[in-house]
Amino acid sequence: MSAALNHLLSPGKIGPMTLRNRIVLAAMGSNFASEDGHCTEQLLAYYEARAQGGAGLLVLETSAACYPRGATMPRTLAFSDDSYLPGLRELTSRVRQHGAKIVAQLNHGGKMAQEDTAAGRLIPVPSPLTPSPSNMFKVLTRAEIGNFIKAAGPDGKGPQYQEMSEDDIAAIVNEFRDAALRAQAAGFDGVEVHAGHGYLLASFLSPYTNKRQDRYGGNHENRARLLTEIITATRAATGPDFAILVRLDAMEYRTEGGITPADCVVTASLCEAAGADAIDVSAYGNVAHAIAFTEAPLVHEPGGFIDFAKQVKAAVSVPVIGVGRIEPEVGERHIAAGDFDFLAMGRKLLADPELPNKLMARTPEQIRPCIYCYICVSQIFINKPMVCAVNHSMGREHEGDILARSGARQRVLVVGGGPGGMEAARMLAEQGHDVSLWEKEKDLGGTARIAALAYQPNERLIQYLAAEMRRLPIDLQLGKQASAEDIARFGADHVILATGAIRTAPDIPGKNQRHVFDGDELRGVLFGSDKAAAAKLSPFSRLMLWAGRLSQALRSIALMRYASRFWMPLKKEIVIIGGGLVGLELAEYLVERGRRVTVLEPGPDLGAELAIVRRARVLHMLREHGVAIHRSSPIREITSDAVVYEHEGEQQSLPARQVIIAMGAEGDSRLADALGSSEAQVHRIGDCQDIAYIDGAILSAREVVQQITA
Repeated sequence: MSAALNHLLSPGKIGPMTLRNRIVLAAMGSNFASEDGHCTEQLLAYYEARAQGGAGLLVLETSAACYPRGATMPRTLAFSDDSYLPGLRELTSRVRQHGAKIVAQLNHGGKMAQEDTAAGRLIPVPSPLTPSPSNMFKVLTRAEIGNFIKAAGPDGKGPQYQEMSEDDIAAIVNEFRDAALRAQAAGFDGVEVHAGHGYLLASFLSPYTNKRQDRYGGNHENRARLLTEIITATRAATGPDFAILVRLDAMEYRTEGGITPADCVVTASLCEAAGADAIDVSAYGNVAHAIAFTEAPLVHEPGGFIDFAKQVKAAVSVPVIGVGRIEPEVGERHIAAGDFDFLAMGRKLLADPELPNKLMARTPEQIRPCIYCYICVSQIFINKPMVCAVNHSMGREHEGDILARSGARQRVLVVGGGPGGMEAARMLAEQGHDVSLWEKEKDLGGTARIAALAYQPNERLIQYLAAEMRRLPIDLQLGKQASAEDIARFGADHVILATGAIRTAPDIPGKNQRHVFDGDELRGVLFGSDKAAAAKLSPFSRLMLWAGRLSQALRSIALMRYASRFWMPLKKEIVIIGGGLVGLELAEYLVERGRRVTVLEPGPDLGAELAIVRRARVLHMLREHGVAIHRSSPIREITSDAVVYEHEGEQQSLPARQVIIAMGAEGDSRLADALGSSEAQVHRIGDCQDIAYIDGAILSAREVVQQITA
């Protein structure tokens, strides 16, 4: 990242608002509000942290203009009554004291208003909907499906729709106007009218869902009429000193006859003519397809919506907000080029609310990176509050600053340099404690290193944490194998064991053959750290690994990820036993390197440890690449050239030149047991305590630091 981001960090104007920089917090549903639509301390502290972190503008999460009607989450903020004003005033006051501006995003969920379905209310739509079968349930685990039961409504018949009359439309216009007046009374600097993502206003804009024959359907102007009437009414009511932003879809993915970029350009021009001060350019994916959510609105492709923003910018004179996995330096280039005017960030500001401040301080290496695991938004799918895998403080800001020093200085030894161990060491060092970290390997990262091979964003987290280990006053010792005797001699007040899991393959007949690797053996082969596992390979493969170790090439995750596209010590035909997180991500990695892969999962669920949205993407991509995935398929035997399994009561056989067993991980208490008589307080975190992967390791690090400093 370049040191200077002069355009991104320069002041900018949106209507009457002058912003200190061009970084915008994108609206993201949090489920932090109360069950009756009021602000909670959790929600207030969450937004205050992003204001304090330096963002120029915060766009409030999607909020119900007509609450409880049109609510999209169980805990949706409300703007439908004056009783909500005290909490909203507190929110704007706390944001403004840190120099940020804030606008309220007003919405009606329309066909996406699951709370209307749950309550049995009729859902307004522009015209009768065409039923669209969904493949989402194929992605969910049995436990998750339970959270979707209310989608059937109180009578089990599902959502009930009502085609809107012109009187209904006029009432909606008035409710949006009144909600904007409440936002103004509460101290908001403006509103963003949400006309995207399949919600009510978007359903009028879309030719796919709007089949009306009156003045609210047909051509562009008619389909946009509801939206422009809301803008006009809001402008007339609030006056010129109140900003009106509009969020639009530039594309409806996987929707035949849906919104196109050309449609969006016309709508944006109509919004400007009606009085809008800025256009926020997003997109939408038909959620009947599980993969669609990572196409839009939570785009997986870096910079996936930039071209849409450029097209809108060329057609309007008001500012345009670009969004969609855009890195700061990329945003800088496009703002400088005039492609858009402001950069909205969502997940990045969950991972690190201090990102704008760190950019301004020219310390981008200290920004905690988003790893695009999708756990944040996946929580909303199951009606739970938003969380972040890499930032354990997100949503817990109301609990206070965990880095604030408390109690006497402690001498702490962390054993294990994976994400959990490094995060615990980082926090304790930030608090001013005397911290040492021992890692048995020459490189930090633990099992996250192989996760980073399979999924590149994980590498950024390892790099960030490793840099923090060297920036902070931490006694870091690599290649240091920790024994109970060494730990006892060290004399720590607290010992944090972050040594990872024990990975023992289940007792499958034939698992000890040369062509079979368990998880630890595979890791040892790929990184050249397990001589016993390497002994299973051919002489040529052993020679290649020896050369890789000698040249230090196997220590570079990025180099290995690149080189493995040309050569790997694994056969071309591979069966993976285990369809959890490890098995699926490994399958993704291998199929991208030309392997023919089959996944066998003994149980009924696939990728239960993966966030729903990430899981949907992985399963879709694997099937597109021809990977056969069989669930509910217990393994009976591994032979010299096949895997024998049972499916639907019948025994079947798969040819397999290579078998990888991606199962059998459990917590490791061996070192803790050996330290039973130690004078130090001993703590286990991460997979050492319970198999919970990166997000669990990071959270358990927070919890142990809270115990130590309580």
